[in-house]
Amino acid sequence: MKFEEMDDLENRINELKKELILIAKETGLNSHSTINCSQKLDQLIMVYQKHLKIKLIASPY
Repeated sequence: MKFEEMDDLENRINELKKELILIAKETGLNSHSTINCSQKLDQLIMVYQKHLKIKLIASPY
């Protein structure tokens, strides 16, 4: 994954965090909307961490 793509992914994660907070405030923590948004955020964070780990392993220092 290129730097620009990682940047875009990080931006999307931050946007989704804000969206999650708004949805949770409006619909409650246990609503389907909140849970769905949280699951999407979890998936993006896992992708980000996976690519970050690969990048760190590939980098000698």
